[in-house]
Amino acid sequence: MKHILEELEKRRAEARLGGGEKRIASQHAKGKLTARERIDLLLDEGSFEEFDMFVEHRVAEFGMDKQRIPGDGVVTGWGRINGRVVFVFSKDFTVFGGSLSSAHAEKILKVQRQAMKVGAPVIGLFDAGGARIQEGVAALGGYADIFLENTLASGVIPQISVIMGPCAGGDVYSPAITDFIFMVKDTSYMYVTGPDVVKTVTHEDVSHEDLGGYRVHALKSGVADGAFENDLEALTQVRRLVDFLPLNNREKPPVREAYDEPGRAEMSLDTLVPANPNKPYDMKELILKVVDEADFFEISPDFAKNIVVGFARMDGQPVGIVANQPQTLAGVLDIDSSRKGARFVRFCDAFEIPIVTFVDVPGFMPGTKQEQGGLIRHGAKLLFAYAEATVPKITLITRKAYGGAYDVMSSKHIRGDINYAWPTAEIAVMGSKGAVEIIFRSEIGDPEAIAAREAEYKARFANPFVAASRGYIDDVIMPHSTRKRIVNALKNLKGKQLTNPWKKHDNIPL
Repeated sequence: MKHILEELEKRRAEARLGGGEKRIASQHAKGKLTARERIDLLLDEGSFEEFDMFVEHRVAEFGMDKQRIPGDGVVTGWGRINGRVVFVFSKDFTVFGGSLSSAHAEKILKVQRQAMKVGAPVIGLFDAGGARIQEGVAALGGYADIFLENTLASGVIPQISVIMGPCAGGDVYSPAITDFIFMVKDTSYMYVTGPDVVKTVTHEDVSHEDLGGYRVHALKSGVADGAFENDLEALTQVRRLVDFLPLNNREKPPVREAYDEPGRAEMSLDTLVPANPNKPYDMKELILKVVDEADFFEISPDFAKNIVVGFARMDGQPVGIVANQPQTLAGVLDIDSSRKGARFVRFCDAFEIPIVTFVDVPGFMPGTKQEQGGLIRHGAKLLFAYAEATVPKITLITRKAYGGAYDVMSSKHIRGDINYAWPTAEIAVMGSKGAVEIIFRSEIGDPEAIAAREAEYKARFANPFVAASRGYIDDVIMPHSTRKRIVNALKNLKGKQLTNPWKKHDNIPL
């Protein structure tokens, strides 16, 4: 028996070493942790249970029969984050560059399928060079199997991807299907085709970073939902995110004990909105002053900054927050902000997370670039997402709510449950200047007459009371009471039941 135990321990040590000390040192020299070190940081101490430690590839061609390493380039299993079960796979760059073989894919598939059975999130840590060329179509088939599991799991269990090194070719599509993608600054990149192929096909000289680094995907394309300074920060923030999420779509989000007074008045909010309607203010200040303990996990903070989305708690209850940001483009809705907001709203609705919307929107972005880019269809995504959502929806208009953007931002007309406005709210088809120039076009040559008309229009519409008189606003509230009113609204909506008509699936304007 002793020799069997010694053999077991020898094999375990060999598997844990991955590609060997030299390659581990190379990984560390690049500022990156190994696959196992990452798992140790992500999960509660001592909670990791590994699957398939001894799996090896089954290829004999191209000398691969002499290169068999236990684990085959990916570490898989399950553990806990703050006591709650999660499944994880972590690609090991020290073994064949983390490339995917059919055996490697089967390990990931086992984790994905087990997570679906028990109803727990899957977290993928990516650091790999794509498909293993020596396996050919078998590797491509492995990718497709993983993509299918990603798709079937969407909306059933949370799926989180962390790009911690290269992620190229087929490897990028699995993260793209998942709910959240995070990157590590300066050590991670993702693209469909690498710089060499780009140069051959388009004759462009481009670096890995300029083609698919965090500055591309977290700031410009919106593919990534955030970027962190290093592996440690990335994994710590993923732990934080998981705390806001339910384990699956059959569970409610986890309620935590709150140490913040639910009825707390925040008097500084009474002066948050400037007297000058054209002067910006920071909507994040409102969010931080209203949520529990100023704890707000922002999603995509560097992309489409004219809309702010993220998770927070109100009296211990997780909520998704969507807010126009007057500090960027006056909070206008454009293509990128519509896409960003729509995806977040749909995630919250899939996992029964109530949505709180703070509105200060002057409308949709005008211009040929936006129209030619498909603003109509992209704007409709946000409208569709809000209209389709059946979770509790609470809306607060702080200042401007103009035109179709008023409708889109969780208005009463698309099943907003409780809709509030501050006294500073202006709900109208458009701003007073533009409206007067259209209605009284014949008087444009008379500045005094136009000024009088503008004052008249402001008095009539630059307030929340016309909408309130029609029941489109449930109450006009004092800014300092915002936290208390939202907390009470969430309690009121706790038992909300609403279902959409039966359908195989909807056809959102993608």
